[in-house]
Amino acid sequence: MILLLESSTSICSVALTHAGQLISFREVNELNCHAEKLTVFIDEVMKEAVVKFSDLDAVAVSKGPGSYTGLRIGVSAAKGICYAVKKPLIAIGTLDAMANGMKVDAKENDLLIPMIDARRMEVYCSVYDHNATMIKAVAPLILDEVDLTGRWKMEDEHRTLWFSGDGAAKAKELLSKIPDARFTEAGMPSAKNIASLAEKYFAEKKFEDLAYFEPFYLKTFHPGPQRSK
Repeated sequence: MILLLESSTSICSVALTHAGQLISFREVNELNCHAEKLTVFIDEVMKEAVVKFSDLDAVAVSKGPGSYTGLRIGVSAAKGICYAVKKPLIAIGTLDAMANGMKVDAKENDLLIPMIDARRMEVYCSVYDHNATMIKAVAPLILDEVDLTGRWKMEDEHRTLWFSGDGAAKAKELLSKIPDARFTEAGMPSAKNIASLAEKYFAEKKFEDLAYFEPFYLKTFHPGPQRSK
């Protein structure tokens, strides 16, 4: 029994799985909603499934990259539950989970490229094969036409490149100039896309140290100027 939390982007998503099967789910795509929605969704999925926190075997959370505030809220909630009921914490890379969802559309030799909006003219992205195995590590990418159209140029001109996420939506005009570029909603950040990876990590006992675990921000957080009162 694993509780799954996703809060790395504007999507707030909570799911509960038992033996790998989804038994309860809540999700909304709404900017700056995590502080209000996440704990409500957690409470709702637990009550709907008639499950107590002590019944959980683990809590899995999307670890980033993504929104600084969203990640802090999600990780804090996950760690709080794990501390309270003495359960292990599983952390899943946000882009890994997105690629995990995207692979339903992919054929052999296709590439999966999930993207998260990193504000301004940047996105976070990484590259995966059709089985969602990472082949290029996550990195920030500037949305430059010359760089983008040449970055994934392939010897096989018919290889399909699948893009997903709010970063792909942001860059769609540029990405559409890449031959054989395709877009899918299957890779949007969602607790559902964390599920099978969380099961795998649980079986491998790939748990985080509760005292020291922090979200994967990728870029240093720079707070904006304080507003005058």
